[in-house]
Amino acid sequence: MTDPELVVGPGTSVTLHFALRFPSGEEIDSNFEADPATFTVGDEQLLPGFEKALFGLKAGDTGAFHIEPEEGFGQHNPSNVQEMPREQFEEGLELEEGLVLSFADAQKTELPGVVVEFDDERVVVDFNHPLAGREIVFEVAILRVEPAQLH
Repeated sequence: MTDPELVVGPGTSVTLHFALRFPSGEEIDSNFEADPATFTVGDEQLLPGFEKALFGLKAGDTGAFHIEPEEGFGQHNPSNVQEMPREQFEEGLELEEGLVLSFADAQKTELPGVVVEFDDERVVVDFNHPLAGREIVFEVAILRVEPAQLH
């Protein structure tokens, strides 16, 4: 049995529908037309700024929250834009601006990068999150708030 007055906060599991939009209204992602998502506060499925926006809400609540870059995907960091020699890319690879490629960092963690520009000598790749530096509108409909199941 769920407590209808339980609010989102540490120690809770939340089931919700959500949408991410730019302030212009352009949709980035949404599950309003699909199955709802469930997360436990602090499990890192949601960025902390998105989680904090939900604190105090309960089942049945809806809202739209403006998430600033610092609370969302971070500011665009110019040092995350790297220039690489063209010969580091496999021969025959059809490069185009906006192409997302997968790279491995020093720890062998997969890291996506977006081709910003290129010529025969060099390729400029942006490793910032594609939503870095952008304000996001986080729209939610809270379906359930339950005590988190501790393992």
